[in-house]
Amino acid sequence: MNTFYDVQQLLKTFGHIVYFGDRELEIEFMLDELKELYMNHMIEKEQWARAAAVLRKELEQTKNVKRFL
Repeated sequence: MNTFYDVQQLLKTFGHIVYFGDRELEIEFMLDELKELYMNHMIEKEQWARAAAVLRKELEQTKNVKRFL
């Protein structure tokens, strides 16, 4: 799992399609959903850690873009 798209596809396998129109809110929601999946033993720790890292990186990039707008 290396990209935002990969994380989206993982969540999609559990029926989660996330679109709010606000990228920052979407990423934060996706982080919460991943945490719930992990806590309910639906994904492995390594899968959760990698997906969360991808989302945190994406969130940081999104916040940096907003600062310049």
